[in-house]
Amino acid sequence: MTAAERDYWVALCTVAGIGPIRFQRLLELCGDAQSAWNASGFELTRAGLERRSIEALLRLRNRASPEAIRARLQQLDIDTLTLQDAHYPGNLREIADPPPVLFVRGSLTDQDTLAVALVGTRRATAYGIAVAERLAAELACAGVTVVSGLARGVDTAAHKAAVDAAGRTLAVLGNGLDQVYPSSNRQLAQRITAAGALVSEFPPGTPPDAINFPRRNRIIAGLSRVTVIIEAGDRSGALITADFALEQGRDVLAVPGSILSPTCTGSNELLKQGATPVTGVEDILNALGLLTETTAGMARAVPTRILGEQESFVWEALGADPRHVDELARSLGRGAGEVSATLAMLELNGMARQVGTMLYTRA
Repeated sequence: MTAAERDYWVALCTVAGIGPIRFQRLLELCGDAQSAWNASGFELTRAGLERRSIEALLRLRNRASPEAIRARLQQLDIDTLTLQDAHYPGNLREIADPPPVLFVRGSLTDQDTLAVALVGTRRATAYGIAVAERLAAELACAGVTVVSGLARGVDTAAHKAAVDAAGRTLAVLGNGLDQVYPSSNRQLAQRITAAGALVSEFPPGTPPDAINFPRRNRIIAGLSRVTVIIEAGDRSGALITADFALEQGRDVLAVPGSILSPTCTGSNELLKQGATPVTGVEDILNALGLLTETTAGMARAVPTRILGEQESFVWEALGADPRHVDELARSLGRGAGEVSATLAMLELNGMARQVGTMLYTRA
């Protein structure tokens, strides 16, 4: 594909209403993207475009050239990947009707072929947050890219833990990359850009409308070889991601949750339907075909890249069961004040969690 034709691909995909199916239909009818860009209203109608989409394309065609659109994306620090580009994500290329163009802020690498989606409810409990943090950090330490949707709750916890563990993470947005939704995650989005990428099939200017999020979930599943559901109610969008993963022939795993919690109704139902239960990172590595003593050890290793010697020393003494500060101090031969201060730093790093008065576990 020539550079000029590539610009026309990108320009067409900035028009509202031109998704993968209609884009492909335009190419079939017109022969190439440049001809589709210059097509008559009749030809656009034959391709299945609605009146609003045709009007949007005609307006855009009158006020901007494909070259100007490319320049505008560069000003916004947004890169593009087309289906014809060699670096288009291989996992996503394999699904039915992949996006013709991906908008990217950050970088996608070959390492991202080994990717796992961690998704769940926005109204996550402390348990769901703790599970998301632990699995994301351990996957990151094992060299697995964590994919999620930047939503509040489980998604935010997974992204943050992967970044804190110096791993790679991809956030798939249901809006244009010129904005961050929710706005409370702007700082996290900047960190993700440096440690992976923000990805969207929606062009700049697209608001985070509810109708966009099922399409966003399809991309999350498509980028991932395995999808893990962590806390999902019976109407959670995470279940839509699971459905897409199954349609794409990918494995779906689920974390068991409390039968008393409404936030676990959907994920527990997936287990009843045959989803593989996740009781530790080894289950995910096994689904990836990566479970060995080496990878399990990497996943369980202390991420010393972000911990100092003293913090690592205390972190090693923590486990899944709560331990009192005084007990830790005695077992380590350190002062209680020194251990408390270190635990506070571990909390800030997302590596420890206070679960009671002076009681701590690993996060």
